Amino acid sequence: MSVPAPPAASDPASESPAVRRREQRGWYVYDWANSAFYTTIISVFLGPYIIEVAKTASCAKDFAQVDAAACAAGFDRLTAQNPRLGYVDVLGMDIRPVAFFGLITTVAVLLQIVVLPMVGALADHTGRKREMLGVFAYIGALAAMGLFFVEGDRYMLGGWLFVIANVAYGASVVVYDSWLPQISTPDERDRVSSRGWAIGYLGGGLLLALNLVLFLSHESLGLTQGESVRIAMMSAGLWWATFTIVPLLRLRNRPAPAHEHTALASVGGSFRQLWRTLKELRRYPLTLLFLVAYLVYNDGIQTVIGNSAAFASEALKLDRTVQITAILMVQFVAFFGALLLGRLAERFGTKRTVLASIVVWTVIVMMALFVREGQAVQFYLMAFAIAIVLGGTQALSRSLFSQVIPKGREAEYFSLLQISDKGSAFIGALTVTIALQLTNSYRIAIMSMVVFFVLGFVLLALVNLPKAIRAAGNEVPRNL
Repeated sequence: MSVPAPPAASDPASESPAVRRREQRGWYVYDWANSAFYTTIISVFLGPYIIEVAKTASCAKDFAQVDAAACAAGFDRLTAQNPRLGYVDVLGMDIRPVAFFGLITTVAVLLQIVVLPMVGALADHTGRKREMLGVFAYIGALAAMGLFFVEGDRYMLGGWLFVIANVAYGASVVVYDSWLPQISTPDERDRVSSRGWAIGYLGGGLLLALNLVLFLSHESLGLTQGESVRIAMMSAGLWWATFTIVPLLRLRNRPAPAHEHTALASVGGSFRQLWRTLKELRRYPLTLLFLVAYLVYNDGIQTVIGNSAAFASEALKLDRTVQITAILMVQFVAFFGALLLGRLAERFGTKRTVLASIVVWTVIVMMALFVREGQAVQFYLMAFAIAIVLGGTQALSRSLFSQVIPKGREAEYFSLLQISDKGSAFIGALTVTIALQLTNSYRIAIMSMVVFFVLGFVLLALVNLPKAIRAAGNEVPRNL
């Protein structure tokens, strides 16, 4: 009969480097697992595909006399001739098909704002992070696999499945991120966080490369383009589910505070703890300022990433092959970019490196106005620039945040961070949706993200990080 492994120590410095490395390697693999969902589904396939499905539904409703394929191909022309037509019904609202992906992203993130803090409080309250990681990962993976059944005019099925998968994805990453300060010392944080993000890009990039081969070879395989897209999205869920096994075997639960091992260790107790945590933020004003700064500039990052494929197809009229190869390039360049920014943080300081990356993001977004329609090379150059700063900005921000939160409340605080993390941000997504609804222009929608980067830069520059770290009761690392 096997004996279960004892709970890990709450202080990572009290464990040997070999023990920490073993757990860190298992932790890296979850980024490898879940990045397939973000890369294949969110960044590449779902946006353009769900828009086309919504257009097909609109064609069936408003242009019944026109062949569905011909209607979808000439949708912009038909709606220009009949401006009162060309909408789909979403719970009683008339929504443009081009705005549908932004709408479901907004709904998903709005739900995350409600759900994720509860998840974080429950994870800290019970200490059962490994079990919670498994539950949310497999809910998300199954919903992602269900996207295989989205075809024809089933845009609402795709919307519901995406919302479920995105919320579950965000919940799992809350639990995942909260392990960072428990498996690494303060001086290890930048390296561990950057490596995790870099390995995630490799995993997401590898599956995307395989799906690119499938997409480009769909005719020789006897598949339609839509079928190849659906198989690609299903594969992301399968990849996520399969590789999640590794972190579930390697990561260990930490004991919750003794007073938490009572009947109050429940959802109700977690709600009360969450309220205490929100009130507690007043004691850490610099942590709160950092959180607000991150939420603002990360809103811009997530919105740009989440709408990149739709921007390429709708604004630049680039075909799906260009979109996929650009995102594929981003994955592998971002692997080196995350490691590069980690090295730069060691030399110039983590905060300075993040501020410099935000400046680069601002320039990239401004260039969206000048990229010409049909110019694939210009789009590739934009994607390359994004890849250099993409992973490093987020990995180093995660590392910085782990330094300014009190011990024992990691998941609760990371849930607040995750609200604006990989699942796309509420305010940014809503901004894009409104801009598209009013202007029908993806250039203007992407350009609006400049405000998020400028404001985020200013707020982060105002944060006194050494003071914030000491106020949270943590050790100030050497390279800050």
